[in-house]
Amino acid sequence: MEAADRSTDGSAGCATAILACLALSTAYVASLYVWSTSQSREHPSTIKKRFFSVFVMTFVSPAPLYFVLNNREFQQATIWEMLGLRWTGLVQATVIPLVLTMILFLGPLSLQGFSGLWRLYTEPMYWLISVQTLTWWRNQVVAPLSEEWTFRACMLPLLLQCFTPTTAIFVCPLFFGIAHFHHIVERVKMGVSLKHALLISCFQSAYTTLFGAYAAFLFVRTGGIIFTSFSYFRYICEVSTKFFVINFFFFFFNKFQFMFVLLGHFIAPFAAHSFCNHMGFPDLSEIAAYKDPLQRVGLICLFVIGLIAWCLLLMPMTHPSLFNNNLFWTKYFI
Repeated sequence: MEAADRSTDGSAGCATAILACLALSTAYVASLYVWSTSQSREHPSTIKKRFFSVFVMTFVSPAPLYFVLNNREFQQATIWEMLGLRWTGLVQATVIPLVLTMILFLGPLSLQGFSGLWRLYTEPMYWLISVQTLTWWRNQVVAPLSEEWTFRACMLPLLLQCFTPTTAIFVCPLFFGIAHFHHIVERVKMGVSLKHALLISCFQSAYTTLFGAYAAFLFVRTGGIIFTSFSYFRYICEVSTKFFVINFFFFFFNKFQFMFVLLGHFIAPFAAHSFCNHMGFPDLSEIAAYKDPLQRVGLICLFVIGLIAWCLLLMPMTHPSLFNNNLFWTKYFI
């Protein structure tokens, strides 16, 4: 299909983009269950089969970009740039988001330091043993890589046909969070009651959706977005100051075809995702193990300080200029 044939009106393009994201999310989850096996998700054979599944998905996921994006996007950037595979600003996009995420985890990192776990990280044997296990490769490499590739790199460029970058950041993780409900099946097979499995999956879906918004934010901020129709730019900026951005774009999407081209950095959400998988969800119950009240108060303060510092540093540490992204419009939307 020629690029010119892919151009559609705004409403059709928006519906197609959302359906494409839904299809990607469904296909990703379905690929994990195409194998007939009675083994748990932790069994080596299951892990290997799912490695193959997500490997196939890495080739399938970019396809909607070619068939759904219209020709204006392909005139502005290559498909590799849209997927976040760029050399420009690569080092900054790797280090800065990782440091920012570590600041958020100041409390859990402090707990690890007090428990002596940091010393374990300095032992070469710890890492040698870790890289020899399939679970480590799944949690630290394959899962973050495949999920960020499908749910961020391949979905955000599609959603930017319908939404502003800010709105897309919050729409994109909905597909990611809902996709985690598939763990209900595995928990029920392990003997967990359906009600309990549903509650756990709801909680997991909630925090993965929040993380998905953060990962999408990193992808957008560390890359660049080009507004491909400058003739509408001033009008949109003027009107968006009078209305809520979401309402404005839903109201006008039949009149304007959204022409944002995303040039993100794939490495940024991947590094943050891998680190978060390593840390796990913060366990506040570990603080109760300390009998000294002053120690408990100090650890709680470190959790709070980390959260406040992360909130204060979120925007300055992801400023587009740090990643060679000097876009004139970013002050209006992100």
